Amino acid sequence: MLKYTVKKYCSEGSRINQVIMASLMVLPVFSYGMAVGWLSPMGPRLINDPSLSASVSTDVVSWMASVVYLVGTPSVFLFGYIVDNYGRKRALMFTSFSMAACWGLKLYSTSTWALITARAIIGLGVSGSYVVTPLYIKEISEDSIRGTLGSLVVLSQNLGNLVVYIMGEYLSYHAVLWICLAVPLVHLLVFATMPETPSYLLKCGKVEEAREALGWLRCQSSGAVDSELKMLLIELEQNKNNQFRYAIKTLASDRIACRAFRIVLTITLARELCGCLAVLHFASKIFSEANHSGNWVLTANQQAAVLGAVQLFGSVTASTLVERTGRKPLLGVTCFVSGVSMCLLGAWFAMGGGGWLPVAALCLCIYCDAAGLQPVPFVVMTEMFSFQLRGTVTSLVIAFACALVSIELRFFHPLSELAGLHTVFFLFAGVCLVSTIYIVICVPETKMKTIDQIYARIGGKGRDGGKEDGGKEVKGCEAPDVTRL
Repeated sequence: MLKYTVKKYCSEGSRINQVIMASLMVLPVFSYGMAVGWLSPMGPRLINDPSLSASVSTDVVSWMASVVYLVGTPSVFLFGYIVDNYGRKRALMFTSFSMAACWGLKLYSTSTWALITARAIIGLGVSGSYVVTPLYIKEISEDSIRGTLGSLVVLSQNLGNLVVYIMGEYLSYHAVLWICLAVPLVHLLVFATMPETPSYLLKCGKVEEAREALGWLRCQSSGAVDSELKMLLIELEQNKNNQFRYAIKTLASDRIACRAFRIVLTITLARELCGCLAVLHFASKIFSEANHSGNWVLTANQQAAVLGAVQLFGSVTASTLVERTGRKPLLGVTCFVSGVSMCLLGAWFAMGGGGWLPVAALCLCIYCDAAGLQPVPFVVMTEMFSFQLRGTVTSLVIAFACALVSIELRFFHPLSELAGLHTVFFLFAGVCLVSTIYIVICVPETKMKTIDQIYARIGGKGRDGGKEDGGKEVKGCEAPDVTRL
């Protein structure tokens, strides 16, 4: 009976294969999330435990945090090249290979060179996770579930943070590393059996393989997906004009596209410099300094795990909030609340108070980040640019974000020791509050708006539907009959 039910469910156009494949796809992102959270419980352990390493200082930990994004900045363009020339599947498996190399090197040695090199390799993981995975999910999923599957990217990273916070409290240093190493190794073994995306196979001229892959993903016979295959061919023909130089020229010469790009860069700056990523990297240190009286019930690592749980809850509610409230209100409110939380946190550290305020303020800030500040800029970015510009804009914005985070994490430790944690939190608060004003004045609402309507709102005139950003007319194209290819 069970066998019959499964066979029937999988034979009538079900989405089960898409869900399975997307779940496997986000394992590298989950591994990256573990790498982000790993430094919070393990950084203090490396500094304070001579049996692990005798050469790790707070300055080394700062480099371990920042070098990830320093390498991630150019790696964005490397993965863009790999995705286009070697395929989505190979690019994603290379991402997992880089994460496995990171965990393996940490197991091999706790010397300074090994720790910093291992963290640098994670830079490949962050680029691969956010360049390859969203594109892969987009190209294998139906429109009706694409949003849900796409939300697994952020959800899996936040789940990785939470898991490693919990493991860091209860497991040994090496036990945590072995578990972290198992994740990318399992992905490499299992994902080798998964298909390449139909879009990339069509790009390579492998029409029959694309038809078979699409049929497997849709749980239909290969002949039943010809209409969707035609649509993919139309999109492929249109995307032939999607050249990097053309996109850069358009962003530089088109006044409205340039203004839209500046808006995206500004809200990206607000997202990365709101302080949440620094808090997640150094949560144990922050809670240790906050608990100067030593009378808190939870340890620093346990409180960091609470932050991870709050972040996970925020990412779960994000998709509902962004559709119910709209992009601009959610972005503005979460940015403002984050600024107020950082102000309270800075005041608490400046006055040396006691009680529950720092935990509550950090939880509120992390929730706002996960529910609005992190996901909404990506949504706004995709809605403000046509497909001819979207790929290039995404690469540039991710590289910009990596550069900002690298600077932030490199100087968090030195600045907090020089001027105090309160100064750092006041700076984060200033970024959030100034960004809130900018969002209210300059950022348009993009929910249920066409690109023409969005561009008219930010200062341009509506454009003809047949013209693209550079003023060039985009001619329609018809797909060849795939049954004859």
